[in-house]
Amino acid sequence: MNIPSVFWLVPVASVVALLMAWYFFKSMMKADEGTPRMREIAEYVRKGAMAYLGQQYKVVFIVFIVLALVFAFMAYILKVQNPWVPFAFLTGGFFSGLAGFFGMKTATYASGRTANAARTGLDAGLKIAFRSGAVMGLVVVGLGLLDIAMWFIILHCVYADEETALITITTTMLTFGMGASTQALFARVGGGIYTKAADVGADIVGKVEADIPEDDPRNPATIADNVGDNVGDVAGMGADLYESYCGSILSTAALGATAFAMTNDMQLKAVVAPMLIAAVGIFLSLIGIFLVRTKEGASMKDLLHSLSMGTNVSAVLIAIATFIILYLLGIENWLGLSFSVITGLAAGVIIGQATEYYTSHSYKPTQKISEAGLTGSATVIIKGIGTGMISTCIPVLTIGIAIMLSYLCANGFDLSMGASSISHGLYGIGIAAVGMLSTLGITLATDAYGPIADNAGGNAEMSELGEEIRHRTDALDALGNTTAATGKGFAIGSAALTALALLASYVEEIKIAMSRAAESGQQFIDAAGNVFNPATATMPDFMNFFQVTLMNPTVLVGAFIGAMAAFLFCGLTMEAVGRAAQKMVVEVRRQFQTIAGILEGKATPDYGRCVEISTKAAQHEMTVPAFLAILIPIIVGIILGVAGVLGLLVGGLAAGFTLAIFMANAGGAWDNAKKMVEEGNFGGKGSFTHKATIVGDTVGDPFKDTSGPSLNILIKLMSMVSIVMAGLTVAFI
Repeated sequence: MNIPSVFWLVPVASVVALLMAWYFFKSMMKADEGTPRMREIAEYVRKGAMAYLGQQYKVVFIVFIVLALVFAFMAYILKVQNPWVPFAFLTGGFFSGLAGFFGMKTATYASGRTANAARTGLDAGLKIAFRSGAVMGLVVVGLGLLDIAMWFIILHCVYADEETALITITTTMLTFGMGASTQALFARVGGGIYTKAADVGADIVGKVEADIPEDDPRNPATIADNVGDNVGDVAGMGADLYESYCGSILSTAALGATAFAMTNDMQLKAVVAPMLIAAVGIFLSLIGIFLVRTKEGASMKDLLHSLSMGTNVSAVLIAIATFIILYLLGIENWLGLSFSVITGLAAGVIIGQATEYYTSHSYKPTQKISEAGLTGSATVIIKGIGTGMISTCIPVLTIGIAIMLSYLCANGFDLSMGASSISHGLYGIGIAAVGMLSTLGITLATDAYGPIADNAGGNAEMSELGEEIRHRTDALDALGNTTAATGKGFAIGSAALTALALLASYVEEIKIAMSRAAESGQQFIDAAGNVFNPATATMPDFMNFFQVTLMNPTVLVGAFIGAMAAFLFCGLTMEAVGRAAQKMVVEVRRQFQTIAGILEGKATPDYGRCVEISTKAAQHEMTVPAFLAILIPIIVGIILGVAGVLGLLVGGLAAGFTLAIFMANAGGAWDNAKKMVEEGNFGGKGSFTHKATIVGDTVGDPFKDTSGPSLNILIKLMSMVSIVMAGLTVAFI
């Protein structure tokens, strides 16, 4: 088996992405950071963000070393794992953390420059913020494809002569997806706790009690709030989507290796296809990035149209390119698979548009939440919860339809449910997830843009740049709230498709683990008392052997545990934010009461103390939720077996996906409802309505920035852990 020449487009595309990220970074650094005061504030935020990330990486480093040693023990002592697993796991975590680091470093340099550019005009501010966000997007896809290409080449050199080489290579590569997922969960949970502890504390004491504006320099928690935007919404989101991106490509490649195992040439094409689609998506994302621009005095709809222009053009181009790629590859049923990719792209666009409708104050749902503020904070919260719940309908139905269409397109609308049609259909679902994430370079740019614009507004307020400049940064910030909500919806939607593909990959990994155990002399006896041969069994055979049906109580118990895990995880992270926010509120009140002249602007608050509170709280609180996500699949696998794990993953996926959409959209709607009032509607800033919407926003903060977005990592991490621990599960059969 030789690597096809067309494969080399994958590492080339990754290098191009990284070079363009470097170009955008250097272009941003050439821009003026503004006045001495603007530079001072930017430096406060930069140092705080880097200090936090350094502390987080120390904790994560220890966790990774321990897990790598466990995997080494399983691989070299117990012989239930591939010997490359510990190394692949470490590289996945390293590259995921590196992507978050580069994105956050860029964001901390870009916010002050965005604020200064807004002094010139709205378009100048948008370009710097968006292209700085593009650094995050391009670094994620560049490092992701580089990691994939590197491991494919290494493992090809090792296993090229084996009969099942591609199956061994792709299932081993899935392991570095667990490394990426583990790093992403720590980044998301820790960063989310950090940012929301500061944000909630700053809002409650500053805006509600002391009646001072958002990002006012008199508020001690302001710097911590701005630091949190970077560590949570940039570093956390970057690590999150890095593992989604890699997970979708790797799981699809693994499914292709098994679905087309009968013909070596076709099998290789099926493995390479998702990598090539992602590689071409990089080039087309770059085209979209250069299309984003706007005009002075643009409305919210104009700004949204500017970003939509870039993302939609990239999506249309990758849709066309997919037909060409799969046709030139000569892959079986190339036309049907191309439509599976189109299905994934369309699902991503629909989820994004639905999220925009429910979270932007240009539309009625959020406007009604603002109006509910006329009667108090309770009605704001009730209306926001209702809106968030209703907003789950379109994404859930969209993903459901996308799953069915991509499955049917890929197997030629074969409804027989035979072994071949199931394998080809599952490959179609996986490649639909690749399609949804193929333009991640620009999609993630629109999301990373949000916290940059938010920090730019904070810099403008603390630097006292004036009402006109603040109006421009507010417009960019409001747009960022919507793009951030859209990005979270997109990330959650892609997680659903990726997790489903990983579910199928889990069955294949169990098959490999059982075959390895059978070679060592272990026998598997089916319900009829016959010896079960995993080497020749199909997926339906496995389902029958493990009795994976809704009538099996083990499956149902696993499903209940999976659904419970989503709520337990959310509860733990919400409470963590609450405890950290309480400490922040106490500290801000203390400073207001004990530092003379702070509210008159004659004394400087102790910003460092608030940064320290958020940092310690995040480090302390993120550990338990992260370890639960790792331990639950292992324990279920040992006690309930394969059927219980499959139930766990299905229950976690269904409950986690719906709950994540609800929380992200409710939080985004509350945030923009507050923004709408601040623009002068329903009484404007300082009014009774404004304070009511601030309360709604503080409730929504951990919804949309901590618990909600962490759920999509939870459902994928549980799948990844199950795959990596398949050998251990088989040992207890």
